Amino acid sequence: MFNGMLHLHITSVMVFLIIYLIKTILLVAGATEKLETFKARTKVLEMIVSTAFLLTGGYMLFNIPEIKPLLVIKIAIVFASIPTAIIAFKKGNKGLAILSLVMIIASYGLAEMSKKRSSSPSQIDMSNIKNNDEYGANLYRAECNKCHGEDGKLGISGAFDLSTSKLTEEEAKQIISNGRGAMVGYKDMYSEQQIELLATYIQSLKK
Repeated sequence: MFNGMLHLHITSVMVFLIIYLIKTILLVAGATEKLETFKARTKVLEMIVSTAFLLTGGYMLFNIPEIKPLLVIKIAIVFASIPTAIIAFKKGNKGLAILSLVMIIASYGLAEMSKKRSSSPSQIDMSNIKNNDEYGANLYRAECNKCHGEDGKLGISGAFDLSTSKLTEEEAKQIISNGRGAMVGYKDMYSEQQIELLATYIQSLKK
């Protein structure tokens, strides 16, 4: 469900951006007639896309494990850009139209930045760890608990139930490294050995 909403959200955002970019270009170019024609032809599509954009965004907001400061700023910018855009096109104000477009693009950039994890191997307390199993378990608690849960069954943000997973250890390593769906990849955060230890620990959660 979550992954489906995520893909729908991304699609609606991209379509919305394309429509708004074309409108802004036409307004700035002074092509009033073409702008009015384009607005008339895309009015229904824009309403559908805007609704999908907001509804899917709201759904994901209430189904993520934590709300980061960058995400809060992103949401504030999105809501500020809406009245700015309405006023811009109502009054034909080119400056406000450009400002609104910049705000929308900036909010997308902030959303991408908010996906990055703040923790790193150096922030994980490994002082009392005696073996690889404990190391893998600590990595799991640091990064995976919030979505998968202690036993792998939590399922936040569309996370798979790891207790019933059919993935091999090698397949788990690939997903941990490169990400899948709403899950980001960790190949830039953890070494290959650390990812392998994490994948090994995940196998232990299977029932």
